[in-house]
Amino acid sequence: MAELDIDIQSFDIPRAVTVYPDRAGIRWWTKAWFNNREEGEASVEIERTQAVDFIQDRIEKDAWLEAFFPKQMEVYRNAIEQTKEQLLKQVNLI
Repeated sequence: MAELDIDIQSFDIPRAVTVYPDRAGIRWWTKAWFNNREEGEASVEIERTQAVDFIQDRIEKDAWLEAFFPKQMEVYRNAIEQTKEQLLKQVNLI
């Protein structure tokens, strides 16, 4: 497939995630957006230490999303796999 010079990342689904504290800085939350949806997913409460680990890049974005947004990540993986299969069918590789 490398010889086809296809940029697989152009078929990726955008995923964004953030962590943030409440106004008092006591409770922490994470929120995610998939496929550039404006509203995003419902926020999930997390531990402060988890937020710090994520902010300091000790946890990869997709691992974070898997942990806190598993259903959405399953949909993401299925969509990527379907896109891959369709692409391979188009170039007659499967």
